[in-house]
Amino acid sequence: MEDSAELESILPYLPLVIGSSRRLLWPSKVVEALEAMSRGPDHSLVNCGEVLSIAISDMRASLSLADPLALSAPLGYALFFDELMSGADSRKWFAEDIPKLANLLLRLPSLLEVHYQNSRAYGYGLRILGPQQPGMVLLSQELIGALLACSLFCLFPISNRGLKHLPTINFDQLFASLYDSYSESQENKVRCIICYFQRICLQMPTGSVSFERKLLSLEHHPWQSFLSYPYADFWTKSTIPLCPFQVHSSGLIEDHAIEALEVDFANKYLGGGALHRGCVQEEIRFMINPELIAGMLFLPSMADNEAIEIVGAERFSDYTGYASSFWFSGDYVDKRSVDFLGRRKTRIVAIDALCSPRMKQYKLKYLIRETNKAFCGFLDQSKYSQYKRIFKMNSVQLNEGSSLPIKAKGESRTEEVRKSDEKSWRLEDCENYIGIATGNWGCGAFGGDPEVKTIIQWLAASQALRPFISYYTFGLEALQSLAQVTQWIILQKWNVGDLWNILIEYSSQKLRGEADVGFLLGFFLHCRNNIM
Repeated sequence: MEDSAELESILPYLPLVIGSSRRLLWPSKVVEALEAMSRGPDHSLVNCGEVLSIAISDMRASLSLADPLALSAPLGYALFFDELMSGADSRKWFAEDIPKLANLLLRLPSLLEVHYQNSRAYGYGLRILGPQQPGMVLLSQELIGALLACSLFCLFPISNRGLKHLPTINFDQLFASLYDSYSESQENKVRCIICYFQRICLQMPTGSVSFERKLLSLEHHPWQSFLSYPYADFWTKSTIPLCPFQVHSSGLIEDHAIEALEVDFANKYLGGGALHRGCVQEEIRFMINPELIAGMLFLPSMADNEAIEIVGAERFSDYTGYASSFWFSGDYVDKRSVDFLGRRKTRIVAIDALCSPRMKQYKLKYLIRETNKAFCGFLDQSKYSQYKRIFKMNSVQLNEGSSLPIKAKGESRTEEVRKSDEKSWRLEDCENYIGIATGNWGCGAFGGDPEVKTIIQWLAASQALRPFISYYTFGLEALQSLAQVTQWIILQKWNVGDLWNILIEYSSQKLRGEADVGFLLGFFLHCRNNIM
Protein backbone atom coordinates (compact mmCIF):
# COMPACT_ATOMS: atom_id res chain seq x y z
CA MET A 1 0.00 0.00 0.00
CA GLU A 2 1.24 3.47 -0.88
CA ASP A 3 1.86 5.82 2.01
CA SER A 4 -0.82 8.48 2.32
CA ALA A 5 -1.58 11.29 4.72
CA GLU A 6 -5.08 9.88 5.13
CA LEU A 7 -3.83 6.49 6.30
CA GLU A 8 -1.15 8.04 8.50
CA SER A 9 -3.75 10.12 10.34
CA ILE A 10 -6.02 7.14 11.19
CA LEU A 11 -3.43 4.36 11.62
CA PRO A 12 -2.73 5.07 15.33
CA TYR A 13 -6.45 4.52 15.98
CA LEU A 14 -6.73 1.23 14.07
CA PRO A 15 -5.82 -2.22 15.44
CA LEU A 16 -3.73 -3.02 12.35
CA VAL A 17 -0.01 -2.63 11.64
CA ILE A 18 1.96 -2.03 8.47
CA GLY A 19 4.16 -5.00 7.59
CA SER A 20 7.54 -5.11 5.87
CA SER A 21 5.82 -5.17 2.48
CA ARG A 22 4.04 -1.90 3.36
CA ARG A 23 0.71 -3.70 3.58
CA LEU A 24 -1.84 -3.47 6.37
CA LEU A 25 -2.12 -6.64 8.41
CA TRP A 26 -3.19 -8.15 11.71
CA PRO A 27 -0.54 -9.43 14.13
CA SER A 28 -0.06 -13.17 13.62
CA LYS A 29 -1.60 -14.20 16.96
CA VAL A 30 -4.75 -12.23 16.17
CA VAL A 31 -4.93 -13.95 12.79
CA GLU A 32 -4.69 -17.32 14.54
CA ALA A 33 -7.51 -16.42 16.93
CA LEU A 34 -9.77 -15.06 14.19
CA GLU A 35 -9.12 -18.05 11.94
CA ALA A 36 -10.06 -20.39 14.78
CA MET A 37 -13.28 -18.45 15.42
CA SER A 38 -14.09 -18.44 11.70
CA ARG A 39 -14.14 -22.26 11.75
CA GLY A 40 -16.77 -22.31 14.46
CA PRO A 41 -17.01 -23.03 18.19
CA ASP A 42 -15.72 -26.61 17.80
CA HIS A 43 -12.33 -25.15 16.80
CA SER A 44 -12.24 -21.93 18.82
CA LEU A 45 -14.26 -23.08 21.87
CA VAL A 46 -15.96 -19.66 21.71
CA ASN A 47 -19.48 -20.89 22.46
CA CYS A 48 -20.74 -18.50 25.14
CA GLY A 49 -20.42 -14.92 26.33
CA GLU A 50 -17.97 -15.81 29.08
CA VAL A 51 -15.54 -17.48 26.65
CA LEU A 52 -16.05 -14.71 24.10
CA SER A 53 -14.88 -12.15 26.65
CA ILE A 54 -11.76 -14.27 27.30
CA ALA A 55 -11.07 -14.46 23.55
CA ILE A 56 -11.47 -10.67 23.34
CA SER A 57 -8.96 -10.17 26.18
CA ASP A 58 -6.48 -12.53 24.47
CA MET A 59 -6.71 -10.66 21.15
CA ARG A 60 -6.28 -7.35 22.92
CA ALA A 61 -3.14 -8.72 24.59
CA SER A 62 -1.84 -9.79 21.16
CA LEU A 63 -2.39 -6.21 19.99
CA SER A 64 -0.50 -4.88 23.05
CA LEU A 65 -3.48 -2.74 24.06
CA ALA A 66 -2.47 -1.43 27.46
CA ASP A 67 -5.75 0.27 28.40
CA PRO A 68 -7.94 -2.18 30.30
CA LEU A 69 -11.51 -2.92 29.37
CA ALA A 70 -14.29 -1.52 31.51
CA LEU A 71 -14.16 -3.62 34.67
CA SER A 72 -17.58 -5.24 34.27
CA ALA A 73 -17.44 -5.71 30.50
CA PRO A 74 -16.74 -9.50 30.66
CA LEU A 75 -19.68 -9.89 33.03
CA GLY A 76 -21.85 -7.86 30.65
CA TYR A 77 -20.96 -10.07 27.67
CA ALA A 78 -21.74 -13.17 29.77
CA LEU A 79 -25.02 -11.69 31.02
CA PHE A 80 -26.31 -10.86 27.58
CA PHE A 81 -25.23 -13.89 25.55
CA ASP A 82 -25.61 -16.53 28.28
CA GLU A 83 -28.69 -15.32 30.15
CA LEU A 84 -30.67 -12.60 28.37
CA MET A 85 -30.42 -14.11 24.90
CA SER A 86 -32.50 -17.26 24.39
CA GLY A 87 -30.64 -20.56 24.25
CA ALA A 88 -31.50 -21.12 20.59
CA ASP A 89 -30.47 -17.58 19.58
CA SER A 90 -27.24 -17.86 21.56
CA ARG A 91 -26.29 -21.17 19.92
CA LYS A 92 -26.99 -19.70 16.48
CA TRP A 93 -24.98 -16.57 17.30
CA PHE A 94 -21.87 -18.52 18.26
CA ALA A 95 -22.25 -21.22 15.60
CA GLU A 96 -23.05 -18.96 12.63
CA ASP A 97 -22.63 -15.24 13.30
CA ILE A 98 -19.37 -15.15 15.27
CA PRO A 99 -17.55 -17.20 12.55
CA LYS A 100 -18.82 -14.81 9.87
CA LEU A 101 -17.76 -11.77 11.89
CA ALA A 102 -14.32 -13.34 12.40
CA ASN A 103 -14.03 -13.82 8.64
CA LEU A 104 -15.07 -10.21 8.11
CA LEU A 105 -12.37 -9.05 10.52
CA LEU A 106 -9.77 -11.16 8.69
CA ARG A 107 -10.68 -9.22 5.54
CA LEU A 108 -10.39 -5.80 7.20
CA PRO A 109 -6.84 -5.14 5.87
CA SER A 110 -7.85 -5.93 2.28
CA LEU A 111 -11.10 -3.94 2.61
CA LEU A 112 -9.08 -0.92 3.72
CA GLU A 113 -6.61 -1.30 0.86
CA VAL A 114 -9.43 -1.41 -1.68
CA HIS A 115 -11.04 1.57 0.07
CA TYR A 116 -7.92 3.72 -0.25
CA GLN A 117 -7.40 2.70 -3.86
CA ASN A 118 -10.96 3.66 -4.76
CA SER A 119 -10.99 6.94 -2.82
CA ARG A 120 -7.55 8.21 -3.87
CA ALA A 121 -8.86 10.36 -6.72
CA TYR A 122 -11.67 11.95 -4.69
CA GLY A 123 -10.16 12.66 -1.27
CA TYR A 124 -12.86 10.68 0.56
CA GLY A 125 -10.48 8.25 2.27
CA LEU A 126 -10.78 7.18 5.92
CA ARG A 127 -8.88 9.66 8.07
CA ILE A 128 -9.25 11.77 11.17
CA LEU A 129 -11.57 14.61 10.11
CA GLY A 130 -10.15 17.03 12.62
CA PRO A 131 -11.46 20.30 14.05
CA GLN A 132 -11.93 23.13 11.55
CA GLN A 133 -11.22 20.73 8.67
CA PRO A 134 -14.24 20.49 6.37
CA GLY A 135 -14.25 17.29 4.39
CA MET A 136 -15.90 13.97 3.73
CA VAL A 137 -15.17 10.28 4.31
CA LEU A 138 -17.03 7.74 2.14
CA LEU A 139 -17.10 4.16 3.44
CA SER A 140 -18.66 1.02 2.03
CA GLN A 141 -21.22 -0.67 4.26
CA GLU A 142 -19.02 -3.75 4.24
CA LEU A 143 -16.04 -1.81 5.57
CA ILE A 144 -18.28 -0.24 8.21
CA GLY A 145 -19.39 -3.73 9.21
CA ALA A 146 -15.76 -4.75 9.71
CA LEU A 147 -15.02 -1.61 11.74
CA LEU A 148 -18.04 -2.19 13.96
CA ALA A 149 -16.95 -5.80 14.45
CA CYS A 150 -13.71 -4.33 15.83
CA SER A 151 -15.87 -2.31 18.23
CA LEU A 152 -17.79 -5.42 19.31
CA PHE A 153 -14.50 -7.22 20.01
CA CYS A 154 -13.02 -4.05 21.62
CA LEU A 155 -9.97 -4.10 19.36
CA PHE A 156 -9.50 -0.37 18.79
CA PRO A 157 -6.62 1.28 20.67
CA ILE A 158 -7.95 4.08 22.86
CA SER A 159 -4.90 5.49 24.65
CA ASN A 160 -4.60 8.60 22.44
CA ARG A 161 -8.25 9.17 21.62
CA GLY A 162 -8.78 11.64 24.45
CA LEU A 163 -6.00 13.88 23.15
CA LYS A 164 -7.84 14.12 19.82
CA HIS A 165 -11.21 14.68 21.52
CA LEU A 166 -12.53 11.49 19.93
CA PRO A 167 -15.59 9.76 21.43
CA THR A 168 -15.82 6.21 22.76
CA ILE A 169 -15.59 3.56 20.03
CA ASN A 170 -15.27 0.12 21.68
CA PHE A 171 -18.36 -1.62 23.07
CA ASP A 172 -16.96 -2.55 26.48
CA GLN A 173 -18.76 0.30 28.27
CA LEU A 174 -22.03 -0.66 26.55
CA PHE A 175 -21.82 -4.19 27.98
CA ALA A 176 -20.35 -3.09 31.32
CA SER A 177 -23.30 -0.73 31.83
CA LEU A 178 -25.66 -3.62 31.15
CA TYR A 179 -24.18 -5.49 34.10
CA ASP A 180 -23.42 -2.60 36.46
CA SER A 181 -26.86 -1.01 36.33
CA TYR A 182 -29.15 -3.34 34.45
CA SER A 183 -32.17 -1.82 32.76
CA GLU A 184 -34.48 -3.07 30.06
CA SER A 185 -33.60 -0.08 27.91
CA GLN A 186 -29.89 -0.95 28.04
CA GLU A 187 -30.64 -4.58 27.19
CA ASN A 188 -32.71 -3.44 24.22
CA LYS A 189 -29.95 -1.14 23.01
CA VAL A 190 -27.67 -4.19 22.87
CA ARG A 191 -30.40 -6.13 21.08
CA CYS A 192 -30.44 -3.47 18.35
CA ILE A 193 -26.68 -3.84 17.89
CA ILE A 194 -26.86 -7.64 17.77
CA CYS A 195 -29.72 -7.41 15.27
CA TYR A 196 -27.44 -5.35 13.03
CA PHE A 197 -24.66 -7.94 13.14
CA GLN A 198 -27.09 -10.79 12.51
CA ARG A 199 -28.49 -8.97 9.49
CA ILE A 200 -25.12 -8.25 7.86
CA CYS A 201 -24.04 -11.84 8.51
CA LEU A 202 -27.17 -13.01 6.72
CA GLN A 203 -26.66 -10.66 3.78
CA MET A 204 -23.92 -8.05 3.56
CA PRO A 205 -25.28 -4.72 2.28
CA THR A 206 -23.51 -3.31 -0.76
CA GLY A 207 -24.03 0.43 -0.45
CA SER A 208 -21.99 3.21 1.10
CA VAL A 209 -22.25 5.88 3.80
CA SER A 210 -20.68 9.34 3.80
CA PHE A 211 -19.59 11.34 6.84
CA GLU A 212 -19.06 15.06 6.33
CA ARG A 213 -17.60 17.63 8.70
CA LYS A 214 -19.24 20.99 7.94
CA LEU A 215 -18.21 24.40 9.20
CA LEU A 216 -18.80 28.10 9.05
CA SER A 217 -15.30 29.51 8.75
CA LEU A 218 -14.09 31.78 11.53
CA GLU A 219 -11.76 33.44 9.04
CA HIS A 220 -12.32 34.75 5.52
CA HIS A 221 -10.13 33.63 2.63
CA PRO A 222 -10.93 34.61 -0.97
CA TRP A 223 -10.34 31.04 -2.16
CA GLN A 224 -12.61 29.29 0.32
CA SER A 225 -15.66 27.46 -0.99
CA PHE A 226 -17.67 27.56 2.22
CA LEU A 227 -19.44 30.27 4.15
CA SER A 228 -18.15 32.31 7.06
CA TYR A 229 -19.52 32.52 10.58
CA PRO A 230 -22.22 35.23 10.61
CA TYR A 231 -22.87 37.72 13.38
CA ALA A 232 -25.91 39.70 14.53
CA ASP A 233 -25.92 42.16 11.63
CA PHE A 234 -26.21 39.26 9.17
CA TRP A 235 -29.39 37.99 10.79
CA THR A 236 -30.89 41.41 11.51
CA LYS A 237 -30.74 42.55 7.89
CA SER A 238 -31.51 39.29 6.13
CA THR A 239 -34.44 39.52 3.72
CA ILE A 240 -34.47 35.81 2.86
CA PRO A 241 -38.12 34.64 2.98
CA LEU A 242 -39.18 32.28 5.73
CA CYS A 243 -39.73 28.76 4.41
CA PRO A 244 -43.02 26.85 4.85
CA PHE A 245 -43.44 25.39 8.34
CA GLN A 246 -45.26 22.10 8.95
CA VAL A 247 -46.22 21.07 12.50
CA HIS A 248 -46.69 17.42 13.54
CA SER A 249 -48.01 16.77 17.03
CA SER A 250 -47.29 13.05 16.68
CA GLY A 251 -44.87 10.87 14.75
CA LEU A 252 -41.09 10.54 14.64
CA ILE A 253 -38.40 12.37 12.69
CA GLU A 254 -36.95 9.13 11.30
CA ASP A 255 -40.36 8.15 9.89
CA HIS A 256 -40.79 11.40 7.95
CA ALA A 257 -42.50 10.50 4.65
CA ILE A 258 -40.70 12.99 2.40
CA GLU A 259 -36.93 13.02 1.95
CA ALA A 260 -35.47 15.54 4.37
CA LEU A 261 -32.37 16.33 6.38
CA GLU A 262 -33.18 14.69 9.72
CA VAL A 263 -31.80 16.40 12.80
CA ASP A 264 -29.79 14.45 15.38
CA PHE A 265 -30.08 16.29 18.72
CA ALA A 266 -26.41 15.65 19.25
CA ASN A 267 -23.81 15.82 21.94
CA LYS A 268 -20.69 17.67 20.82
CA TYR A 269 -19.10 14.21 20.94
CA LEU A 270 -20.86 12.38 18.12
CA GLY A 271 -23.11 9.63 19.43
CA GLY A 272 -23.33 11.05 22.93
CA GLY A 273 -24.01 8.22 25.37
CA ALA A 274 -24.86 5.66 22.67
CA LEU A 275 -22.07 3.33 23.82
CA HIS A 276 -22.70 4.07 27.49
CA ARG A 277 -26.06 4.36 29.30
CA GLY A 278 -27.66 7.10 27.18
CA CYS A 279 -31.04 6.34 25.63
CA VAL A 280 -32.60 9.53 24.31
CA GLN A 281 -32.96 10.88 20.78
CA GLU A 282 -29.37 10.70 19.54
CA GLU A 283 -28.55 7.41 21.25
CA ILE A 284 -31.70 5.73 19.94
CA ARG A 285 -30.90 6.84 16.38
CA PHE A 286 -27.42 5.34 16.68
CA MET A 287 -28.92 2.04 17.87
CA ILE A 288 -31.46 1.67 15.06
CA ASN A 289 -28.94 2.94 12.45
CA PRO A 290 -25.72 1.43 13.87
CA GLU A 291 -23.59 2.45 10.89
CA LEU A 292 -23.66 5.95 12.41
CA ILE A 293 -21.35 4.59 15.12
CA ALA A 294 -18.53 4.30 12.55
CA GLY A 295 -18.25 8.08 12.54
CA MET A 296 -17.28 7.97 16.21
CA LEU A 297 -14.00 6.36 15.13
CA PHE A 298 -12.66 9.38 13.24
CA LEU A 299 -14.78 12.47 14.01
CA PRO A 300 -13.55 14.53 17.00
CA SER A 301 -15.92 16.69 19.01
CA MET A 302 -17.68 19.58 17.30
CA ALA A 303 -16.83 23.23 17.90
CA ASP A 304 -19.49 25.96 17.95
CA ASN A 305 -19.09 26.57 14.20
CA GLU A 306 -19.24 22.90 13.14
CA ALA A 307 -21.80 20.23 12.31
CA ILE A 308 -21.63 16.66 11.02
CA GLU A 309 -23.81 15.32 8.21
CA ILE A 310 -24.13 11.58 7.56
CA VAL A 311 -25.81 10.26 4.41
CA GLY A 312 -26.70 6.64 3.71
CA ALA A 313 -26.90 4.96 7.11
CA GLU A 314 -29.31 2.04 6.83
CA ARG A 315 -31.90 1.38 9.49
CA PHE A 316 -31.93 -2.19 10.82
CA SER A 317 -34.16 -2.13 13.92
CA ASP A 318 -37.68 -1.14 14.84
CA TYR A 319 -38.49 0.13 18.33
CA THR A 320 -41.04 1.57 20.68
CA GLY A 321 -40.68 3.87 23.67
CA TYR A 322 -38.10 6.42 24.71
CA ALA A 323 -35.44 6.63 27.41
CA SER A 324 -36.33 4.11 30.15
CA SER A 325 -39.19 2.68 28.07
CA PHE A 326 -37.05 2.08 24.95
CA TRP A 327 -37.73 -1.37 23.51
CA PHE A 328 -36.29 -3.21 20.49
CA SER A 329 -39.30 -4.53 18.57
CA GLY A 330 -37.67 -6.49 15.76
CA ASP A 331 -36.16 -6.15 12.31
CA TYR A 332 -36.73 -3.06 10.23
CA VAL A 333 -36.42 -3.39 6.44
CA ASP A 334 -35.16 -0.08 5.09
CA LYS A 335 -36.81 0.58 1.72
CA ARG A 336 -35.36 4.00 1.02
CA SER A 337 -33.84 4.34 -2.44
CA VAL A 338 -30.13 4.95 -3.07
CA ASP A 339 -28.26 7.72 -4.85
CA PHE A 340 -25.49 7.51 -7.43
CA LEU A 341 -22.91 6.84 -4.69
CA GLY A 342 -24.89 3.90 -3.36
CA ARG A 343 -26.03 5.83 -0.28
CA ARG A 344 -29.53 5.36 1.04
CA LYS A 345 -31.43 8.61 0.90
CA THR A 346 -31.32 9.02 4.64
CA ARG A 347 -29.65 12.29 5.57
CA ILE A 348 -28.87 12.93 9.22
CA VAL A 349 -27.24 16.07 10.59
CA ALA A 350 -25.70 16.15 14.06
CA ILE A 351 -25.86 19.57 15.74
CA ASP A 352 -25.12 20.06 19.42
CA ALA A 353 -27.08 22.63 21.39
CA LEU A 354 -26.04 24.48 24.54
CA CYS A 355 -26.28 22.25 27.58
CA SER A 356 -28.21 23.57 30.60
CA PRO A 357 -28.13 27.15 29.30
CA ARG A 358 -30.70 28.60 31.72
CA MET A 359 -30.91 32.39 31.30
CA LYS A 360 -27.79 32.74 29.17
CA GLN A 361 -29.68 31.22 26.22
CA TYR A 362 -31.45 34.58 25.85
CA LYS A 363 -28.21 36.55 25.53
CA LEU A 364 -27.31 37.72 22.02
CA LYS A 365 -24.00 35.83 22.00
CA TYR A 366 -25.73 32.51 22.61
CA LEU A 367 -28.66 33.19 20.30
CA ILE A 368 -26.10 33.74 17.56
CA ARG A 369 -24.28 30.57 18.58
CA GLU A 370 -27.41 28.41 18.44
CA THR A 371 -28.71 29.92 15.21
CA ASN A 372 -25.33 29.55 13.51
CA LYS A 373 -25.01 25.97 14.76
CA ALA A 374 -28.31 25.07 13.11
CA PHE A 375 -27.43 27.14 10.02
CA CYS A 376 -24.14 25.26 9.64
CA GLY A 377 -25.95 21.94 9.86
CA PHE A 378 -28.73 22.92 7.47
CA LEU A 379 -26.51 24.34 4.73
CA ASP A 380 -26.07 22.22 1.62
CA GLN A 381 -22.39 22.60 0.76
CA SER A 382 -23.01 21.46 -2.83
CA LYS A 383 -25.10 24.60 -3.37
CA TYR A 384 -22.42 27.10 -2.40
CA SER A 385 -22.66 28.97 -5.72
CA GLN A 386 -26.43 29.22 -5.32
CA TYR A 387 -26.06 30.60 -1.79
CA LYS A 388 -23.47 33.08 -2.97
CA ARG A 389 -25.66 34.37 -5.81
CA ILE A 390 -28.90 34.66 -3.81
CA PHE A 391 -27.24 36.12 -0.74
CA LYS A 392 -25.62 38.75 -2.95
CA MET A 393 -29.12 39.71 -4.07
CA ASN A 394 -29.96 39.78 -0.40
CA SER A 395 -27.03 42.21 -0.05
CA VAL A 396 -25.40 40.03 2.58
CA GLN A 397 -21.66 39.62 2.29
CA LEU A 398 -21.40 36.13 3.73
CA ASN A 399 -17.65 35.86 3.63
CA GLU A 400 -17.41 38.92 5.82
CA GLY A 401 -20.21 37.99 8.19
CA SER A 402 -21.94 41.36 7.73
CA SER A 403 -24.45 43.03 5.44
CA LEU A 404 -25.08 46.36 3.72
CA PRO A 405 -28.65 47.46 3.02
CA ILE A 406 -29.66 48.02 -0.62
CA LYS A 407 -32.97 49.67 -1.37
CA ALA A 408 -35.23 47.81 -3.75
CA LYS A 409 -37.18 49.60 -6.43
CA GLY A 410 -40.77 48.52 -7.02
CA GLU A 411 -41.38 45.22 -5.27
CA SER A 412 -39.90 44.55 -1.85
CA ARG A 413 -36.46 43.02 -1.54
CA THR A 414 -38.02 40.05 0.29
CA GLU A 415 -40.39 39.40 -2.64
CA GLU A 416 -37.52 39.76 -5.15
CA VAL A 417 -35.39 37.24 -3.27
CA ARG A 418 -38.40 34.95 -2.81
CA LYS A 419 -39.00 34.84 -6.59
CA SER A 420 -35.31 34.24 -7.31
CA ASP A 421 -35.22 31.47 -4.70
CA GLU A 422 -38.34 29.79 -6.08
CA LYS A 423 -36.97 29.96 -9.62
CA SER A 424 -33.68 28.42 -8.57
CA TRP A 425 -35.50 25.57 -6.83
CA ARG A 426 -37.57 24.91 -9.95
CA LEU A 427 -34.34 24.61 -11.93
CA GLU A 428 -32.99 22.05 -9.48
CA ASP A 429 -33.67 18.34 -9.82
CA CYS A 430 -36.65 17.40 -7.64
CA GLU A 431 -34.33 15.01 -5.77
CA ASN A 432 -32.60 18.08 -4.35
CA TYR A 433 -35.84 19.43 -2.88
CA ILE A 434 -34.78 18.44 0.60
CA GLY A 435 -36.20 20.21 3.64
CA ILE A 436 -35.56 19.82 7.37
CA ALA A 437 -37.22 17.28 9.68
CA THR A 438 -36.63 18.24 13.29
CA GLY A 439 -38.16 18.66 16.72
CA ASN A 440 -37.32 19.86 20.20
CA TRP A 441 -33.58 20.20 19.63
CA GLY A 442 -31.62 21.25 22.69
CA CYS A 443 -34.61 20.87 24.98
CA GLY A 444 -35.42 17.95 27.28
CA ALA A 445 -32.17 16.76 28.87
CA PHE A 446 -30.28 19.79 27.53
CA GLY A 447 -32.71 22.22 29.16
CA GLY A 448 -33.29 24.69 26.33
CA ASP A 449 -36.41 26.81 25.80
CA PRO A 450 -38.44 24.83 23.20
CA GLU A 451 -40.23 27.90 21.85
CA VAL A 452 -36.99 29.78 21.26
CA LYS A 453 -35.28 26.72 19.79
CA THR A 454 -38.19 26.27 17.37
CA ILE A 455 -37.78 29.81 16.04
CA ILE A 456 -33.99 29.45 15.82
CA GLN A 457 -34.32 26.34 13.66
CA TRP A 458 -36.86 28.05 11.41
CA LEU A 459 -34.53 30.99 10.90
CA ALA A 460 -31.61 28.67 10.10
CA ALA A 461 -33.59 26.48 7.71
CA SER A 462 -34.91 29.51 5.85
CA GLN A 463 -31.51 31.18 5.58
CA ALA A 464 -30.09 27.88 4.29
CA LEU A 465 -32.72 28.03 1.52
CA ARG A 466 -34.38 24.81 2.60
CA PRO A 467 -37.82 24.41 0.96
CA PHE A 468 -39.63 23.47 4.18
CA ILE A 469 -39.23 22.58 7.83
CA SER A 470 -41.27 19.73 9.32
CA TYR A 471 -41.41 20.07 13.08
CA TYR A 472 -42.30 17.20 15.41
CA THR A 473 -43.47 18.59 18.74
CA PHE A 474 -43.79 15.16 20.44
CA GLY A 475 -46.95 16.57 22.03
CA LEU A 476 -45.08 19.20 24.06
CA GLU A 477 -47.63 21.45 25.74
CA ALA A 478 -45.54 24.61 25.31
CA LEU A 479 -45.84 24.23 21.52
CA GLN A 480 -49.61 23.77 21.28
CA SER A 481 -50.04 27.08 19.45
CA LEU A 482 -47.02 26.60 17.17
CA ALA A 483 -49.02 25.80 14.02
CA GLN A 484 -51.26 28.84 14.52
CA VAL A 485 -48.34 31.22 15.08
CA THR A 486 -46.20 29.96 12.21
CA GLN A 487 -49.08 30.05 9.74
CA TRP A 488 -49.88 33.65 10.71
CA ILE A 489 -46.25 34.61 10.15
CA ILE A 490 -46.21 32.90 6.75
CA LEU A 491 -49.36 34.76 5.70
CA GLN A 492 -47.67 38.06 6.60
CA LYS A 493 -44.73 37.12 4.31
CA TRP A 494 -42.18 37.87 6.97
CA ASN A 495 -38.51 37.34 6.25
CA VAL A 496 -35.63 36.05 8.35
CA GLY A 497 -34.66 39.51 9.58
CA ASP A 498 -38.21 40.30 10.71
CA LEU A 499 -38.46 37.15 12.82
CA TRP A 500 -34.91 37.45 14.15
CA ASN A 501 -35.60 40.96 15.41
CA ILE A 502 -38.76 39.82 17.22
CA LEU A 503 -36.75 36.98 18.80
CA ILE A 504 -34.08 39.45 19.97
CA GLU A 505 -36.71 41.78 21.41
CA TYR A 506 -38.40 38.95 23.31
CA SER A 507 -35.06 37.63 24.60
CA SER A 508 -34.07 41.08 25.83
CA GLN A 509 -37.34 41.32 27.74
CA LYS A 510 -36.72 37.87 29.19
CA LEU A 511 -33.30 38.92 30.45
CA ARG A 512 -34.78 42.06 32.03
CA GLY A 513 -37.47 40.01 33.75
CA GLU A 514 -40.20 41.69 31.72
CA ALA A 515 -41.41 38.57 29.88
CA ASP A 516 -43.28 36.16 32.12
CA VAL A 517 -44.79 34.17 29.23
CA GLY A 518 -43.28 31.99 26.51
CA PHE A 519 -42.27 33.28 23.09
CA LEU A 520 -45.41 32.09 21.31
CA LEU A 521 -47.83 33.84 23.66
CA GLY A 522 -45.45 36.79 23.85
CA PHE A 523 -45.52 36.94 20.07
CA PHE A 524 -49.30 37.22 20.04
CA LEU A 525 -49.16 40.02 22.61
CA HIS A 526 -46.51 41.81 20.55
CA CYS A 527 -48.61 41.56 17.39
CA ARG A 528 -51.72 42.78 19.17
CA ASN A 529 -49.91 45.81 20.57
CA ASN A 530 -47.69 46.72 17.61
CA ILE A 531 -49.04 45.25 14.40
CA MET A 532 -52.72 44.37 14.49
